[in-house]
Amino acid sequence: MMNEWGTPTFYLQSQVHQFAEKLKARGKRVPDLAMAGGFSSEDGVFKAIAMGAPDVKAVCMGRGLMIPGMVGKNIAKWIEEDDLPKTVSQYGRRAEEIFVHYEELVDRFGSDIKDIPLGALGIYSYCQKTRTGLQQIMAGSRNFNLSTISRKDVTCLTEEAAKVSGIQYIMDSFREEAEAILME
Repeated sequence: MMNEWGTPTFYLQSQVHQFAEKLKARGKRVPDLAMAGGFSSEDGVFKAIAMGAPDVKAVCMGRGLMIPGMVGKNIAKWIEEDDLPKTVSQYGRRAEEIFVHYEELVDRFGSDIKDIPLGALGIYSYCQKTRTGLQQIMAGSRNFNLSTISRKDVTCLTEEAAKVSGIQYIMDSFREEAEAILME
């Protein structure tokens, strides 16, 4: 159902950008926009912000965050039952050994850490991983603030995607600059 109903995310992102541009052309204010549609990793977040720049200010992640929450909840249950699977127990048998950000949260919350569900630790760890990955992608593209990410930071791999989105086709991306260098 989720793959067959509604507008695919890429097309929706393209429509949203086109509609925002039409509002601007009419002198209308475009509200800050959020994009959703199956995002679960930092590269998807970067692309969503770039495709919708400068109007997309947030990316919604539903299932991408639910999964580490459920895994954390399961780990709590497995620790309690002393039944950790090998894929988890290879990192340790206690929450402070399994969750990479555990000590950071102890520093922040002190003894109250015992009241934080392991599902929340799973979500926090995933968010920290996503944040770090997004920072790395941004640094690699020379964007040090979310507001500097633009549509020029992404290219399309197919001519159809370029036609639908208005983003440059990979074979045309920075071609003028390359041609100018070749002519020197």
